[in-house]
Amino acid sequence: MPDNKLNSDTRERILDVAERQFMAHGYEATSMRMITSMAEVNLAAVNYHFGSKEGLLRDVFRRRLTWLNRERLAALDALEQQANGAPLKPSQVLEAFFGTLLRIGEDESLGGMTFLRLLGRTLTDPSEFIRTFFAKEYAVVIERYKLALFRAVPDVPKAEIVWRLHFMLGAMSYAIAGTDILQVITGLEIGDISGKEEDGKSEARRLSERLMPFLLGGLRAALPNPADSYNQQQVPLAKTARNTSLEKKR
Repeated sequence: MPDNKLNSDTRERILDVAERQFMAHGYEATSMRMITSMAEVNLAAVNYHFGSKEGLLRDVFRRRLTWLNRERLAALDALEQQANGAPLKPSQVLEAFFGTLLRIGEDESLGGMTFLRLLGRTLTDPSEFIRTFFAKEYAVVIERYKLALFRAVPDVPKAEIVWRLHFMLGAMSYAIAGTDILQVITGLEIGDISGKEEDGKSEARRLSERLMPFLLGGLRAALPNPADSYNQQQVPLAKTARNTSLEKKR
């Protein structure tokens, strides 16, 4: 077997093991000894391929995010080409961005739910080095989708759209991180929470069906009334002229 093929196989085995261990135990609690033992390699092999534990975590994410970013941009390109210059619907933008991510959960070759949970748990409390890494990796994609949202919901101020994108990213991260906290809050078994009835649907598909309408509802929510102070009565949930125009764009 050529050395480059052997090196490639070793590298992928280390990444697979690290992905599972980082998801199960978290970055800090996962030791290099745990990874090398399960991957059946020595520490020198990890250092050769990744340089350090930080480098290993970055490459765990990079091999999945490279595909994800490419697919997100391709999906947006296709939608904008079909629209022929017209603004996209908000639901189209969200499906291309968040739906593409959720589809990873149905494909084990892309990391499946293991990677989704790792991504969600890391994003809910990222260390400084991984925060910087994500900002760089996502920069082009986030900018493209932000501009698409500006066009899709022109009645919403740009600053408000940015806030809502921030909220949606947080909701997505929390959702894909797993059902642990939901189980603690409700006292239900995970099977009861996730609805694991014999419907033939994957966990990722059921999550998508629950989460995507929630995200779209948040994006299309009524605008706050700037005349109201912080402690005044909340804006009613009834339809207003402003959010009625948003609903028509769904």
